[in-house]
Amino acid sequence: MAETAVAHKEEKQETLPESLAGLAYVLVIGLFIMTFLFQNFAIPSGSMEKTLLVGDHVLVDRVTLAPATQWMPLEWHRQVHRGDVIVFVKPHPENPDLILVKRAIGLPGDRIHLEHGIVYRNGQRLDEPQISVPDNSGIPSHNYDTARDDFPRDIEGISSAAAMNNAEHWAVDIRNHVQNGELVVPEGVVFAMGDNRLESLDSRYWGFVPQQNLIGRPMFVYWSFVTPDDQVMKAQYPSTAGWFLHVITHFFSDTRWSRTLHRIQ
Repeated sequence: MAETAVAHKEEKQETLPESLAGLAYVLVIGLFIMTFLFQNFAIPSGSMEKTLLVGDHVLVDRVTLAPATQWMPLEWHRQVHRGDVIVFVKPHPENPDLILVKRAIGLPGDRIHLEHGIVYRNGQRLDEPQISVPDNSGIPSHNYDTARDDFPRDIEGISSAAAMNNAEHWAVDIRNHVQNGELVVPEGVVFAMGDNRLESLDSRYWGFVPQQNLIGRPMFVYWSFVTPDDQVMKAQYPSTAGWFLHVITHFFSDTRWSRTLHRIQ
């Protein structure tokens, strides 16, 4: 009986340079995506409650609101819409790298004013069930404040608040944009406010957001973790190490699972 010889093809083993090249390829693609297309941010303050909570981690679309480019003609671009939640660089030099998230309330040509915390745009009251308004509940920040809640009626109060928030330019410039008791939004900028109107330092306090300062718009919450309001202030070791250990040990109990993949609108 003749034996049949079976040839076994040896599997090719990947070399170290090939493994490193593959890893570098994945890292470059990932870096490109997270730098130019999407970016993750953590919400450090309650200025956008109830829309965004302290401890929400959001994925931000960096393409849609960015200026159109010739090298990537297939990208989708559009202008900011009224009501968009936007991420941007704060438009004043005292915190040159401070990134904020607010809601676009006024676009160029819009006339804005507030009455007891309620926004009126071009004469129409906005329907905003998510916002907070003064209620005189005894909490100091919830008490009525003319400069904040009837903006821009009290110019002197606004100027004083702007100066206290290192926005001396806005303290002077706001007078150039008020007509008949309303703020008129000029070209090239956005008037932005936080949904938590009683706790939000926004365009009322430091002025307009130049459109070139826009980073993008948050799309959804990919992870939310119960976080103290003052955690952002604890940026030094050992506080950061202690917080990291807290997150690991309380990951399952303190994660807000119901907010996972929560769409931001």
